[in-house]
Amino acid sequence: MTLGLMRAGLLGGVAEFDVEYLVIAGGGAGGSNFAGGGGGAGGYRNSYASETSGGGGSTETPIAITPGTSYTVTVGAGGAGVNRTISNEGSNSVFSTITSIGGGRGGSYERASSSGGSGGGTWGGTGSTAGTANQGYNGSSSNNPAGGGGGAGEAGATDGTGYGGDGLASSITGSSVTRAGGGGGGVDAGGSGNASGGSGGGGFGAGSGSQSGGNASTNTGSGGGGGGHTSGGSSSSSGNGGSGVVILRYPNTLTITDDLSSLTISTTTDGSDKVTTITAGTGTVSWS
Repeated sequence: MTLGLMRAGLLGGVAEFDVEYLVIAGGGAGGSNFAGGGGGAGGYRNSYASETSGGGGSTETPIAITPGTSYTVTVGAGGAGVNRTISNEGSNSVFSTITSIGGGRGGSYERASSSGGSGGGTWGGTGSTAGTANQGYNGSSSNNPAGGGGGAGEAGATDGTGYGGDGLASSITGSSVTRAGGGGGGVDAGGSGNASGGSGGGGFGAGSGSQSGGNASTNTGSGGGGGGHTSGGSSSSSGNGGSGVVILRYPNTLTITDDLSSLTISTTTDGSDKVTTITAGTGTVSWS
């Protein structure tokens, strides 16, 4: 049963109610310059039912909403993939007081990975890159393939060297969907195969030859796959991180408004609740 219930008390004659949320930031891009690490997933914060947040965090508390009041929403972009330059982190997603941190970028030879909602994977055995507490897990570090990015549900390399960490499943929309997987690490010259991205949309790491790292799935906050390296000395591009998403669940007696008409927004009904999914933009929303 949803927690999005009308409160019994009145504030200034207007009934408060609770909104349950799933707020996922944009995922980091994979690294590129010889073998690149996978990008980290965007931070994952969840207040729906008894579902967990990323990094092993507990279920958060729904937001108390007053009708007629505007609340900030931002959907974070995924980091753009690169070729032999410093990679890009994901951008934060926001709902009201809730901020999910963008995923860390993948590292590579002479290109450092970064921390984030989940940490980016890195090359060369230089240690893992940290995720954010209660949002995501660490990236991993290895040589061939390079390290996998962390996911919301587990650290990079949990399922194999270079593999992206798995994401988490949520049923906030009424159906179970897994999101926020880490990107797989790219293969160095002399290596073979592909390191898989984590479940929930993580991009695969580039294999040998000219293959590029895989792009993460849109609106999952997953990390992009790392670029690879051929024996001829060329490096391939890394994959893009996936854009984030903000999902809000509240009583179906209420109507949400995109105050500035600046958001990409859709609303469905699930039982006694409405579910609004916001897939792009920055603006504010209010309820009546």
